[in-house]
Amino acid sequence: MDLSRTLAGLGTALLTAALLAEPAAAAPGDSPSSRDFGNGAERNEVAALDSFSALSRTLGAASVESRWTPKSRGYPRQNQLTVYPENPDDRSIKLGLIPYHGIAPKLNALQDVSDKVSAEVIGKSAGGRDLYLVTVTAPESAKDAAKQDHWRNLIEDNPWAAKRDKSLAKSYKTPVWINANIHGNEWEGTDGALRVIERLATATDAATVSFLKKSRVYVTVTNNPDGRVAGTRANGAGFDINRDHATNAQPESRAVRDVVIGTQPFVMLDEHGYTGTTLIEPATPPHGQNYEYDLYIKHALPNALGMEAAIQKLGYAETTRADIPFRDYAPGDWDDWPPIFTPMYAIYQGAVGHTVEIPLAVNNANYTNLPVEELRRRSAINTDVAAATVEAALSYADTNKASLLAGQIEQFRRGWAGEASPVIPDGFVDGFGPEDRYTTTFPRAYVIPAGTPAATRLVNHLIDNDVRVTKALHGFAVNGRRYDAGTYLVDMHQPKRGLANVLLEAGRDISDLVPQMYDISGWSHGLLWGAPVDISRNALPRVATKPVWEASAEGRVDARKGSALQLTLKDGNDVRAVNELLTQGIKLRRTDAATVVVPAEARPEATALATSLGVRFSAAPKDVKGDVFDQPVIAGAVSADELFALKEMGFAVQTVSTALLNAGASLAETDTLLVSSGLSYAGLNATGKATVDAFLARGGGVVTRGATGANFNAATKLLPAVATAGRGDANGVVNVVNSGPVVGAGSLPHSFVYSPLWFTGTGFTVEQRYGAVPLVAGHWQPNAAGTNGPAQAAGQAAVVSGTTAAGGSAVLFGTEPLFRAHPKGLYAQYARALFWTAG
Repeated sequence: MDLSRTLAGLGTALLTAALLAEPAAAAPGDSPSSRDFGNGAERNEVAALDSFSALSRTLGAASVESRWTPKSRGYPRQNQLTVYPENPDDRSIKLGLIPYHGIAPKLNALQDVSDKVSAEVIGKSAGGRDLYLVTVTAPESAKDAAKQDHWRNLIEDNPWAAKRDKSLAKSYKTPVWINANIHGNEWEGTDGALRVIERLATATDAATVSFLKKSRVYVTVTNNPDGRVAGTRANGAGFDINRDHATNAQPESRAVRDVVIGTQPFVMLDEHGYTGTTLIEPATPPHGQNYEYDLYIKHALPNALGMEAAIQKLGYAETTRADIPFRDYAPGDWDDWPPIFTPMYAIYQGAVGHTVEIPLAVNNANYTNLPVEELRRRSAINTDVAAATVEAALSYADTNKASLLAGQIEQFRRGWAGEASPVIPDGFVDGFGPEDRYTTTFPRAYVIPAGTPAATRLVNHLIDNDVRVTKALHGFAVNGRRYDAGTYLVDMHQPKRGLANVLLEAGRDISDLVPQMYDISGWSHGLLWGAPVDISRNALPRVATKPVWEASAEGRVDARKGSALQLTLKDGNDVRAVNELLTQGIKLRRTDAATVVVPAEARPEATALATSLGVRFSAAPKDVKGDVFDQPVIAGAVSADELFALKEMGFAVQTVSTALLNAGASLAETDTLLVSSGLSYAGLNATGKATVDAFLARGGGVVTRGATGANFNAATKLLPAVATAGRGDANGVVNVVNSGPVVGAGSLPHSFVYSPLWFTGTGFTVEQRYGAVPLVAGHWQPNAAGTNGPAQAAGQAAVVSGTTAAGGSAVLFGTEPLFRAHPKGLYAQYARALFWTAG
């Protein structure tokens, strides 16, 4: 992590400094360590390349992902891991670290010499590489392991009984989880963890033998093998996995989600780098308001102090101290607010989670510019630091087992009991004060009506994250509203209520509470995933229910045979169904931006899609007209997450960029050009400009997003819309008013922004406006001059559409409908814009 967060936080605004009125001012407060801007400037600067599919095919990624669950047998559970050919291009090699292809042989060798080591594959990366989990513990019989499983389940399912169980208190093995190398070019966590695994596996001293009889150490050795090999922060699909834990769009985050659920650790470390000085959480305010924070901080702070002492003992000049944000930083400098980060997510699963940032940068420009000897010196120190923090955390967990166990039991007990989180007094731990006090009031239940793809998706996501969901066996009423049988209920008297609430609640506007934020400050599956989610504050619906283990798609065809069918584009699955039908060569018509007519003879294909995707076809009006349309030919200068979301919806996208167009990439067959990242009209050479100009001159359609798109619009004079930028780190869930026929048609009353834009002028259609009070949840402050904040955005155009001078169609987004493949309920509005601009 090499750029200061304050400067990088301006990334988007600086891109538009020459164009957009009053670009965002610097966020106040520079922190002692450095930290990349949470969104990454590359999202607007680097166009995604369509290399992921080829990589996945080459490595043989599984077409159907199987979910990892712990096996019901004893230890060791040894598996001969597949050994892959040596790759001399693995970027780890230059640093003197273990390359990916060396990990399986090392783990196989450790399994051969030690009955304390078990290695297994828990999934595949986006690029098709094996993800490894290593368990280190003393041998257990199948009966012993079954008893451990029983106790683990008892802690969650019946914490009252767990608290009374003396044999559990005495013999339950302390679970600790180490996650390494989630950012691929932050390498040494893997090497440090492997060193600890090897020591535990081969040590014969009494202390280690005793420790392994009382503990289980779980290590996900490299959470991002694609990035480890390539030397990139992101995985093979271009995603930052440590931003994906509320969404689980990527296989790597799903794999570790399953590990934390299946192992239920007391303590977890996520090994990262590089911050100059070693950094060890706990973090600054704002603290997640759904945490049981007293149970967390009472262990997180002393554990961090123990890890600091461990790195000090290494004796390096570079490890004389650690930065502990809770102790050393100002509010907002290094927060633990969103559940997108691995340690923050793990807190909701019952763990005391820590990010650990090892000190000495060896990535990015350093990797290229520093001598190999210096890189290897730094990597050796970083490996020592990683190993020392792991060893210290294991020691803390062993020493404090009774209190950690009691804390996890208490967290789940409070959930089941529906108790309010306690008020934590000042001085509860050294430095705790009013600025640390974040709590919420948990509702009694959430009610999710069934019958839409969005509801099915949301319920399955909750279940996959170990949130308990039931289904009503008959109709009922609550809070004056009637609901049908089959409605889903989330009773908030459950062990992981904090996770349920952080995913479903609207969130909170924290703009006035801290001066800056690192990453997203607002998110809401309840408002942004497209499913209706009602909140019952005080009453649990009185209705018989049954547990739901998996929600089934509930699509159907509501029309007589022989009737033409109609599909309204409200959900990404609706869009996927349209693209599937077009791919099959079925002639479709569009009566407006949101309505597609399917011929009667395609009923079998429509029925199959209704079954698989949960979409609903209704009867089209008799003698309905409409324009025939084809599957659009799309060229996209887009970010990796947008490319991923477009593929989720079934679009084929030719990726382009400034460089590719300058090198002769063609737009001759393109219907719509998407511009949000990596395409600068000013940066085009004569060849590239001629290609773009010719495309626009023949009336090609354009969809833009963000600062890069706004710059492109201004440079090419597509629409007479003047863009204004909010502060570069502004983000969150916003209220919107839908008014236009394309994007506005049937859209949700909420959207998502990151570095928001709004448009002024005339000569275009306003599709969507920011509400009178724009921000629902998140962080959006005005700049230093008091402008460019939500008050100035209120009522302004967030999305606009119009006709270009050459007769083409254009849509400009100031919102983020595809951000990190997260706001699923906004997908369809982007797709409607894409279909409309394609003609």
